[in-house]
Formats: sequence, C-alpha cells, structure tokens
Amino acid sequence: QVQVVESGGGLVQAGGSLRLSCAASGRTFNRYTMGWFRQAPGKEREFVAAITWSGGITSYADSVKGRFTISRENAKNTVYLQMNSLKPEDTAAYYCAADSDWTSVTVNLLAYDYWGQGTQVTVSS
Repeated sequence: QVQVVESGGGLVQAGGSLRLSCAASGRTFNRYTMGWFRQAPGKEREFVAAITWSGGITSYADSVKGRFTISRENAKNTVYLQMNSLKPEDTAAYYCAADSDWTSVTVNLLAYDYWGQGTQVTVSS
C-alpha cells in the first residue's frame, strides 16, 4: 500500500514556475507508476503527466507538453512536477496518484490505486 502527500502548490503569476512534490510512503514505492492529475472548479479531473517506476517512460497531456516535466527519485520516495510557463488555465487542484501497474503509463484515472489530497495551484493573469 502507498500513501501520497502533495506539496508545493501556491499562487504564481502567468509565465512563472512552480515545482510540485509528491512524497510517498511504503517500501514498494519504486514499483508504482506515478501520475499527476488536476481538477479545476466545475470540471472533471484530468490527466497531466505520468512516469514509470524506472523513469524510462513518461507521458504528458497535450496541454502541458513542453512546459511541464515529471521526474522521480525512488531513493527519496518522491515524484516531482516541474511546471514552467504557467498559464491561468493551469489553475486547479493538483493530485498525485500511484498505479500498481508499474511497467506502463496510463491516462485513465480509474487505473490509479492511491491518491493524495491535492495541492492548489493558482495562476494569475
């Protein structure tokens, strides 16, 4: 079992950067694919990025490609989301999730077994 806690959210101006962190507990953290999702008010939760346990495979939503980078440090049980060139439309609660199918990445949120409580990102124009 894995428990995840997000941090690093905040208020930033358009064009700025933030780095989100997701700290996970559990001995088998490196056997989980980790994903980031986000949910804006009144909208469905959507996929942002994911990374396999080795870091060898990553996937990004088209809306964040070239601006966001997902990475992980298994020794620290932590996954990161570096967000650059932020836009007001990136405003949302960001959630970290763990998928026990550690060999591939998926955009399907139903495939993820464990979720954090979320961290708010607000981008002002």
